[in-house]
Amino acid sequence: MKKAMTETEIKDALKTNSDWTLRGGKLVREWSFKDFLEAMAFVNRVAVLAETANHHPDIDIRYNQVTLGLVSHDAGGITQRDLSMAGQLTKEFPPA
Repeated sequence: MKKAMTETEIKDALKTNSDWTLRGGKLVREWSFKDFLEAMAFVNRVAVLAETANHHPDIDIRYNQVTLGLVSHDAGGITQRDLSMAGQLTKEFPPA
């Protein structure tokens, strides 16, 4: 089992990946799209990356707004694995 990071460790790590925030015990990032179909296409691309990494984000879809949340439930918090996935998602889907 991976060890959950402390809040200080997480905040320090987020200094290099400021597109993500700490909210409700998860790493969270939001995306906005032109419409629902574009949002769903994004979610499907995220699904492929997540399946490949065997690390699946919480996904909230509200019409053209998508929120991803990363947490390692088996570790009881955020781990380096979540930070790595956040970095991969940021690289694949950079801020607009």
